[in-house]
Amino acid sequence: MEVILDKRNEMEIVFEGETHTLCNVLRSILMEDEKVKAAAYSIDHPIVGEPQLYIRAGSPKKSLKAAAETLRDRCDEFRGLIESL
Repeated sequence: MEVILDKRNEMEIVFEGETHTLCNVLRSILMEDEKVKAAAYSIDHPIVGEPQLYIRAGSPKKSLKAAAETLRDRCDEFRGLIESL
């Protein structure tokens, strides 16, 4: 993960070695946060491109951290459901 833009209300991050999977779920969770004004990602080239996630919020770092924690919690919940089968 490399931060390429870090301003007061904006942040852009490159996720090296990742695909649509991580960025799409983070974007979705970020948009659930009322403090997030915008969240989007792009991959410039479908084969060799690295995903770039853009966040505009009151505090992008706090919103990203909260989204990552939510993702972890949801994954733990899903793992528990699978293991209970």
